[in-house]
Amino acid sequence: MNLIRNYRNWRRYMETVSELRQLSNRELSDLGISRGDIPYVARKSS
Repeated sequence: MNLIRNYRNWRRYMETVSELRQLSNRELSDLGISRGDIPYVARKSS
């Protein structure tokens, strides 16, 4: 079960990173996120 949970967390992380990378710098700024913060924000959301 741990393997399945880890895989789901990884997929959620990758989806979040992908969605955030599609946003413009302006949209990220409106959210209070810089482009360099994307991996950190995605990890916290998983």
